[in-house]
Amino acid sequence: MSMRAQLQIRILVFVALVLLAGSLGQGQGRKTYAIQGAKVYTLAGAPIENATVVIENGKIKAVGRSVSLPAGAQVINARRLEVYPGFFDAVSRLGLVEIGQVPATQDTTELGDFNPHLTAATAVHPASEHIPVARANGITHALSVPQGGVMSGQASAIHLAGWTIQEMAIRPSAALVLNWPSLGGGGGGFGGFGPRRPFSEVRQEYERRVNEITDWLERARHHAQAMEKGSAAGFARDLKLEALVAVVKGELPVLVMTNTDRDIKNAVEFAEKQKIKIIIAGGARAWKVKDLLKQKNVPVILRPTQSLPSEEDEPYDKPFTAPGELHAAGVKIAFATFDSSDSRTLPYEAGNAVPYGLPREEALKAITIYPAEMLGLADKLGTIGPGKIANLIVTDGDPLEFRTQVRYLFINGQLTSTENRHRQLYEKYRARP
Repeated sequence: MSMRAQLQIRILVFVALVLLAGSLGQGQGRKTYAIQGAKVYTLAGAPIENATVVIENGKIKAVGRSVSLPAGAQVINARRLEVYPGFFDAVSRLGLVEIGQVPATQDTTELGDFNPHLTAATAVHPASEHIPVARANGITHALSVPQGGVMSGQASAIHLAGWTIQEMAIRPSAALVLNWPSLGGGGGGFGGFGPRRPFSEVRQEYERRVNEITDWLERARHHAQAMEKGSAAGFARDLKLEALVAVVKGELPVLVMTNTDRDIKNAVEFAEKQKIKIIIAGGARAWKVKDLLKQKNVPVILRPTQSLPSEEDEPYDKPFTAPGELHAAGVKIAFATFDSSDSRTLPYEAGNAVPYGLPREEALKAITIYPAEMLGLADKLGTIGPGKIANLIVTDGDPLEFRTQVRYLFINGQLTSTENRHRQLYEKYRARP
């Protein structure tokens, strides 16, 4: 046998041993847990008193009052505690932004206006200090969303625990991010100072952008037809068009970033014409077109409630009342922080809408099951039931209230530490003489 052949065999054996060791290590790390005696809010039915939740191989195996404990399970006494599905920050910058004022710590935007083939997951930094802070307050998974240009790229659904993005990934390609071109008319805050462009110029720019988006989708349809017929053989690959094929086939939702009622209406009409599935993200004035959103079955991921009204003539409490108005009209809503450092406030964005007309259970669903449904992840996340990924929180009270503490945290079936930078600094300065 030649030296080259011997070397190749040794390399293959080495790779096989590494892979085997890795798989064994993962298997040994998968513990079985039993959360016993808690009040369990499954969000798929009525709460279950004095219930047990069994977690095995990263998933929920059983939940109920008469569940037997598996041999060797680590039992967690959760009497007087409550169990909820882990929270889902449906639009975040987690893993993409570390320090807002330091550009070198941000990786949200690529060059060019059309980047549908790029995924946020490739830029996520697993060691971000914001991730442990967010998960300590019950956020177990998030949609990491790129920004910039017209088609920013693809948002990635990730667990908020893991050494690498491969460990964190739930669905690297969860939605295409589209920054809808605006015709103006709101969303710019108070004052209205500064030069204004003529509306004819704004309209011309708007139509140019919409035509560009239309052209990309049409080209993707032709590309899909060519691929299906096998007539694309010999042509150079076009990664951008390949990425858009899932959009035009209705397999990948489009996260449309827009706020004004006129722009939302235009985006909905465009989506209906193009036969694409969209989710409105931002939706500051979605309440003004709630009947249209209900009629077209378009869900909305709302901007933070803890913010100023989008227009100077709006009531001061409009960010708090809008979620309840949309829910009453039959529009499916979710809450999101659109941030990294503030992702920890997600429960309070939902909680602050409850006194203003949104039922508490709906507020909980708006940060658990509803965003999962919008993104096609409801078979994996959002409720507590057999077969679901075990992303759970165990609390000492209502997680929408500020004083409630997360006692235990499970991400991807693993008991996860709630230690974080905020707590470290708190303990440091609390101990100051």
